[in-house]
Amino acid sequence: MAGTSHAEGLWPEFRGPTAQGVSTAKGLPTEWAPDKNIVWRSEVAGKGWSSPVVANGKIFITTAVELPVDPAAAAAAAVAPAPVAPPVVKAPGDATKRPAPAKKAPPPAPKPVSLHVLGLDAATGKTVWDTQVLKVTDPAALKMHGKNSQASPTVVYEPGRLYAHFSHHGTACLDEAGKVLWLSQENGYTPQHGTGGSPVIVDDLLIFDADGAKDPCVVALDKATGKTRWKIARPPTEAKSKFSFCTPLLIEVAGQKQLISAGSGIVQALNPKDGSEIWHVMYGTGYSVVPRPVFAHGMIFMSTGYDKPVGLAIKVDGKGDVTSTHVVWQETKYVPHNPSMLVIGDELYMLADNGLLSCRDAKMNTVHFEERLLGPSSASLLYADGLIYAIDEKGASAVVKPGKTLEVVATSELKEKTLASMAVCDHDLLIRTELALYRVGSGRANAE
Repeated sequence: MAGTSHAEGLWPEFRGPTAQGVSTAKGLPTEWAPDKNIVWRSEVAGKGWSSPVVANGKIFITTAVELPVDPAAAAAAAVAPAPVAPPVVKAPGDATKRPAPAKKAPPPAPKPVSLHVLGLDAATGKTVWDTQVLKVTDPAALKMHGKNSQASPTVVYEPGRLYAHFSHHGTACLDEAGKVLWLSQENGYTPQHGTGGSPVIVDDLLIFDADGAKDPCVVALDKATGKTRWKIARPPTEAKSKFSFCTPLLIEVAGQKQLISAGSGIVQALNPKDGSEIWHVMYGTGYSVVPRPVFAHGMIFMSTGYDKPVGLAIKVDGKGDVTSTHVVWQETKYVPHNPSMLVIGDELYMLADNGLLSCRDAKMNTVHFEERLLGPSSASLLYADGLIYAIDEKGASAVVKPGKTLEVVATSELKEKTLASMAVCDHDLLIRTELALYRVGSGRANAE
């Protein structure tokens, strides 16, 4: 595996130090409940589905807080036009008359929000600082899917700096005390369903996918200034819907860095220095790609997104269009729309959105098991202390022993909605729900 190098004990980005959901931490809890193994629970204002990031005794998350609506504007919007009687129509071949169906009222306009980055004390869960980065009032920019938020991308950390990406709204750099060092809004785009993928640090660049409703592209900012260094348009694809929400993955192949970036209808390996393409694979009409790719055995493993996800294993040593030469296998059964996959040894684990967990040989795609584990799920899988952790959208979780047969070690319930992926903080877990951030610990590590 390759990625940004980080000191032991950090959880610096989406899916952790390896960017692939793997932790070396020991002594993590396997069971918890609202009144069991909870170190602390800290309520978080607003709405945000970014996963927690951990560094230097602090936890960093983002959130979107609704702003008060101007009373005059609200009053004007609340004035409804006089009701109009529905027109009377005559049914074909029928002398009787009946009214036409009434038109549904349009949904209310989304409320303006302020976008924040929070720094919490890891020991207590108390907020150390809360920085408002920007405000968003344009209703068109605020439209989003019901499972999304305006603060879904995860913060990226490097010593002394945090990078908070709010997709089409903008990107900011803060110091560890919460001071905004720069704010970039020069790469806005037309969104579809709201915010999504997180950025990645590569040397002196901060790179993110910008796959909106049209003109999808990949963007690299100078991480010191926030200025655009390069911006590369996606090639034309068969996908009619152009939007996707994938987080790029940095790997290294034969001494060369490759940035694996999946968009609608295509996955590309880019040279992160200038955005030039190394290779690509086309996958038809797939769109709204969410899971972050994983890398093992000389291949990347990924999902092609909606409407029908296809799992792909792709060799990464190609050049140009390798659609017909480097796809090792394809799979259509129980492939996730949202949760990112996990590779442990020779086994690939996939948690489908319906909560079914499958395990297969990563190289050959031989199925070991396909069994129900949880309910509807969006969060990515986590591997730590020799165990696989999964959590569903209602806060139910399962801890599974890796292997060719399904062995559930423990199950737990928080009974709060959660879409964010788990993170590791020392020997504990961090779980973000709709209302709060939990630190979950068994105390086993301290007792050893």
